[in-house]
Amino acid sequence: MLSLLLAAAVAFTPDPKDPRQRQLAAMAEELERIPGKIERILEQDDLIRKVAAKYCERENWLFLGRGYNYPTALEGALKLKEISYIHAEGYAAAELKHGPLALVDEDMPVVAVAPNNDLLEKLKSNLQEVRARGGKLFVFADPQAGMHSEEGVTVIEMPEPSTALQAPVVFAVPLQLLAYHVAVLKGTDVDQPRNLAKSLTVE
Repeated sequence: MLSLLLAAAVAFTPDPKDPRQRQLAAMAEELERIPGKIERILEQDDLIRKVAAKYCERENWLFLGRGYNYPTALEGALKLKEISYIHAEGYAAAELKHGPLALVDEDMPVVAVAPNNDLLEKLKSNLQEVRARGGKLFVFADPQAGMHSEEGVTVIEMPEPSTALQAPVVFAVPLQLLAYHVAVLKGTDVDQPRNLAKSLTVE
């Protein structure tokens, strides 16, 4: 949906002499690169499945993102919740100390999205707070983010950097794969989640 809305904005710019046209054209080029990025993410499916197998029996999950990646964290939590029936919540990482941090312990998987942007260092600080409380971190990181796996921290490096425009779409894909593998491992029906209906068809 994000990609479609942006593509429509580019397509409906009425005047080719509009000073915004160059910016919109650059945005269109960024959109065209997204499918290739997603294909390379799909090549890491086995690695994501292994992480899902490690954590699939945990009953509570936390998803973190900062700035424009906060909605991505919400999407990751929603997908895990609706197809695996695990309690999951998405939070803005900046709000970690204002409530969610009280829930973190060694039984809590914490999933984070870490593009290489101006909020990265602040996100790293948030993740250190999670580690200090024993939380198990699972981080999707840009290759330039300088994050590496260590005890209690699993980093899955994205195939290549994503721009601010691309990141919300690109980073959503591995979160959806994670939810899918957890659900399959738990034996739920990913095609027909229980109790759910589309809001467009049911009031």
